[in-house]
Amino acid sequence: MSHDSSIGEQLKALIRLQHIDSQIDQIKKLRGDLPEEIRDLEDERAGLETRLDNYKREQEENAIARRQAELDIKESETLIGRYEEQQLQVRNNREYDALTKEIEAQKQRILNAKARIEEIDGSAESRAAAVTDAEERLKSLEEILEGKRKELQEVLEDTKHEQADLETARREAEAAVDSRYLRAYHRLRGRLRDGRAVVPLLRGAAAGFAVPPQRQVEIRQRNRIVACEHTGRIIVDQELFETTVKEMQLGKAEV
Repeated sequence: MSHDSSIGEQLKALIRLQHIDSQIDQIKKLRGDLPEEIRDLEDERAGLETRLDNYKREQEENAIARRQAELDIKESETLIGRYEEQQLQVRNNREYDALTKEIEAQKQRILNAKARIEEIDGSAESRAAAVTDAEERLKSLEEILEGKRKELQEVLEDTKHEQADLETARREAEAAVDSRYLRAYHRLRGRLRDGRAVVPLLRGAAAGFAVPPQRQVEIRQRNRIVACEHTGRIIVDQELFETTVKEMQLGKAEV
């Protein structure tokens, strides 16, 4: 939409729009970190739940492996007893040696099974400690998450009506800005981290950058749109900025 209003009126319209957007930015900033914190906590919780599932699966697998090792020991001891009895009845050395070889194999099987049991038992304590730590952290996370969600909900409730009013005021303020300047304003808002596309001239500087004396004169004359050479921000006269904001606050108070 194009407007026939003077540059002075356009400057005021841009100031109004910037002031409203800055207020909306502040509201979003109040809750801005909370959703991200909640997402990070939920990711950590999911990771802990996966880790606990893995620990529990390992515990089940180790319990099965331990029972199997105990069965292997019993079976090997039974076989050894049987082979030793058979050795007493053999008729030649070849049969005796064959049984001796079987006995040695079963003894090795017993050693392997005992080593497996020792390994499982040795890791059980550290795994149980890891499970306890993960469960405690998970419980703590749930409490923190509940608090953060409650905090976010309170912020949303507290600012819901204020933001709705600001969004309405913003649409009205935006409608008063010439389309050329509005496009530039949106571009600036999109690339500036602090979202301040319109800034006042304060003690010869704007948003931390010095403004040449001739440019300062042009800004105070209020008859053209002056952009910062360094950042591209629209620079306005400090008095105009403060007066416009004050008028907005007075108007809001009267309502």
